[in-house]
Amino acid sequence: MDKKIEFPVLDVKMIPIKKVEANDYNPNKVARPELKLLKLSIEQDGYTQPIVAYHDKTHDKYIIVDGFHRYYCARRYFNLKEIPIVVINKRLNNRMASTIRHNRARGTHQIKDMSNIVKELSKVGWSDERIEKELGMDKDEVIRLKQITGLKEAFQNHEFSKSWEEFEHKYYKSEDE
Repeated sequence: MDKKIEFPVLDVKMIPIKKVEANDYNPNKVARPELKLLKLSIEQDGYTQPIVAYHDKTHDKYIIVDGFHRYYCARRYFNLKEIPIVVINKRLNNRMASTIRHNRARGTHQIKDMSNIVKELSKVGWSDERIEKELGMDKDEVIRLKQITGLKEAFQNHEFSKSWEEFEHKYYKSEDE
C-alpha cells in the first residue's frame, strides 16, 4: 500500500512559549533521573526534536501532543521565550492517539545493548562517574551493566570502596603446640 506520508517536521516554527500549553490527557510521567537526563541532553545537544502541537486558532494557543517534558525544561530550566513547534492538524481523538503512539514508540533500552555501550565507553577511557553523568545512570546501574559484559575487562579501571581495611593478623600459638 502506497500511503502518502506527510513531513510536518520540515515546517518547524519558533513559537512564543506563552502560547504553548500542555494537553490534559497525557498519561506519560518522567522520573526525576530521566528529567535530569533530558535537561542535560538539551544543554549538551540543544533542541534536536521539536515539540509536536495542535494550533487552536480560536484561542491562538498551541496544545502539546508530544514533547511536554522538552517544553517543561524550556520553561523551568532554560527560561526560553520561544520553542520549536511542529503543528499537526487533527481532531482531539486523533491527537490523543498520536500522543500515545509517540510515547510508546520510543521503546525501552535493552539491558544487553546498554551494557555493551557502558563497556565500550569504559574501554575508551570514560570513568564510571562520567558514564553516570552523561547517560543519566546511578553508580549501581553502571556496575550492574558492567557485570553483564564480564567482570575482568569491565572492572579493569574500577576503583573499589575502602570498606574493607587490611589489618595485621597475629597468629598466636596455643600453649599446647
